[in-house]
Amino acid sequence: MGRPGHTFNIMVESDTLPLDTLFHALGDPTRRAMLHSLTGGAKTVTDLAAPFDMSLAAASRHIRVLEGAGLIRREIRWRTHLCHLQAGPLAAAADWLAFYRRFWGHSLDTLDTLLRAEDAAAPTDGDPA
Repeated sequence: MGRPGHTFNIMVESDTLPLDTLFHALGDPTRRAMLHSLTGGAKTVTDLAAPFDMSLAAASRHIRVLEGAGLIRREIRWRTHLCHLQAGPLAAAADWLAFYRRFWGHSLDTLDTLLRAEDAAAPTDGDPA
């Protein structure tokens, strides 16, 4: 039998790897722009590369990263590579971020309370300071 907590560590690592891959793919502005472009429908590699000053080989490297994260599905029609958006993996990122949303809300509520208290304690224009 392994050390206590060993199984937990393996579970965390296996759950983290897809998110690591997903956030790595989303971490590049070119890849985010390519994904955004695909919201309008399938595009070829040439179409995805067009707005950027890059070679088709460089665009293909970006697309491979997006494919590796499961965000793009590539369909090959003869010599044309058609890319389709696969938005499903974004749900994992949204779920992960949703957990932290409650902390943002709490922080904003605290800030609101502090600002209201400061406003209430501040003298008005007619009051002597």
